[in-house]
Amino acid sequence: MTSPNREQIIAALNSVIDPVDGQSITAKDMVQGIDIHDQTVNVMIAVDPERGPSLEDLRQQAEKAVAAVIGVTTARVALTAERSKEATDAASGAPRTASRPAGTQPGSSGQRSAQPGQRPQGSTQKPLELPDVRSIITIASGKGGVGKSTTSVNLALSLAAKGLKVGLLDADIYGPSLPRMLGLREAKPSKSDIDGKMTPPSAFGIRIMSIGFMIDEEQPVIWRGPMAMGALEQLLRDTDWGTLDVLVVDMPPGTGDIQLSMAQRVPVTGAVIVSTPQDIALLDARKGLNMFRKVNVPVFGLIENMSYYKCPQCGHIDHVFDHGGAHKAADELNVPFLGEIPLDLKIRLGADEGKPIVHTEPDGDYAKAYGAIAEKIANAIDEQVGPVEAPKKKSLFPKINFK
Repeated sequence: MTSPNREQIIAALNSVIDPVDGQSITAKDMVQGIDIHDQTVNVMIAVDPERGPSLEDLRQQAEKAVAAVIGVTTARVALTAERSKEATDAASGAPRTASRPAGTQPGSSGQRSAQPGQRPQGSTQKPLELPDVRSIITIASGKGGVGKSTTSVNLALSLAAKGLKVGLLDADIYGPSLPRMLGLREAKPSKSDIDGKMTPPSAFGIRIMSIGFMIDEEQPVIWRGPMAMGALEQLLRDTDWGTLDVLVVDMPPGTGDIQLSMAQRVPVTGAVIVSTPQDIALLDARKGLNMFRKVNVPVFGLIENMSYYKCPQCGHIDHVFDHGGAHKAADELNVPFLGEIPLDLKIRLGADEGKPIVHTEPDGDYAKAYGAIAEKIANAIDEQVGPVEAPKKKSLFPKINFK
C-alpha cells in the first residue's frame, strides 16, 4: 500500500471547520505538526488553552478526515496549547492584549499553584478518565540505564501473580522496549468491540500497550514533546484495557514533558523510583522524586536495582556499583525503601529474550525479591484507593423458604 503524503493530509484537514468562526483549521494555522510513518499519521492541532475541553468533537473530526485518506491505516490527532499566545489568539480570533492578571509575571500562566493535596490544573484539556482502571502507578527513574523497564515488567507480573488484574503501558515513546521484553515483537493491537478502541496484545496474563507495536523496532521516533504526549494520551484513551486493578506505566527516564504531562493529565495513584546505588544515579533519582512531589503525586518509595552481584558458584556477594545508597537516600527523603534487586545475567537475558525472570523462575530468589516489592506497592495502592473488593462467594446450600 502506498504511503500518504503531507499534501494529502493537509487537504483532508482543510475540510475540518472550527465551529467558532466557520474557518478551516488549516486556514487558521492550527495544524502544528504532521508526522507520517508508512501508513501511520500523527497530527498536532494547536488550540486556545481555554477552549481545549470543548474541542474533542473537532479532534475526532480531524482524526476521521485523516483516516479517510487513501493509504492511511492509523490516524492519531492530539490537541496542544504549546505554542505562543499570539499564535493561539490568532487561531481563536481572540484580540491581542498586553495586559495580564495582577500578581503574575511575564511568561507566567496566571494560574495559582497547587495547594497541598491538589494536582496542578492543566488548562488545555480535561483530565483523562479511565473509569475501569482502579489505580495507576508510574515506574520512573531520574536517568536511563538503571533497569527501569525490566523492573516494570517483573513488578507487573508479580502484581498479577497476587491475583490482581494488571495492565502495562510503555510510556517511553522515544525508546519503547516492552514489546521485546515481553516476547511481542511481531504483535499488533486489534480492533475492539468498543467503538474507537484498540484491543492490546497480551502476554503472561496482562494487557500491554506500546508505541512500539505501531512502528518498526529500529525506526527512530522524531517528535517534539507535544506530539509525543499526544500519542501517549491516545494510547491511554483509545486502548480497551478492560477492568484493571492496577495499570503499571513504564515511564521514560528523566523529568521532561511526558513525565510532567502524565502527572497533570492522568490520575496517577503513586510513583515508584528506580535507581542504582551509584551517586550519580541517586542524584538524578532525587530529582525525579522531587518532581513528583511538586505535582502532588504520592511517592510509594525507592528501589535499588543492580544492588549487588552474587557469584553463582561460590555465593560470594560483590557490590559492583556500591551498596545501600538508595536506602540511605530514601531515609533522607522520608520515603519508603521498597527493596533491592540484584545484578544478574539471568535477569538481563530474560528481558532480552522476552522471558521475564518472574515468569521463568517463579519460585526463585529473584522472583521473591520482586514479589516482596510488589506486595509493598499493592499495600500502598490499598491505602490510597481502598482494598480490592473480594468476589462474593456463592453458598453451597441454597436458602429454603419454609413458609
